[in-house]
Amino acid sequence: MKFYYVYILTNPGKTVLYIGVTNNLRRRLDEHRQNKGKTTFAGKYYCHKLIYYEEFRNINHAIEREKELKGWTRIKKENLIATMNPKWHALNMNFYL
Repeated sequence: MKFYYVYILTNPGKTVLYIGVTNNLRRRLDEHRQNKGKTTFAGKYYCHKLIYYEEFRNINHAIEREKELKGWTRIKKENLIATMNPKWHALNMNFYL
């Protein structure tokens, strides 16, 4: 069964939040890491630390959720992140085991 992920990344200073959707979170995290310092939004702001994610079985639900989260205020996003990861530890290694 295929899974889809809505995820939130931050930069080392935790000043920027990036929200995305993918069907392969490990590959996407590698792409973000490789883009550090490049012209993409995540690359420009060094967003490569995974701090939150949700798993979906339906791509349309994942896309709807991504759009919903992108419309939230920073505070609301921070509260959501705190439900899974209150200290904002990088979760990237969860996808490399």
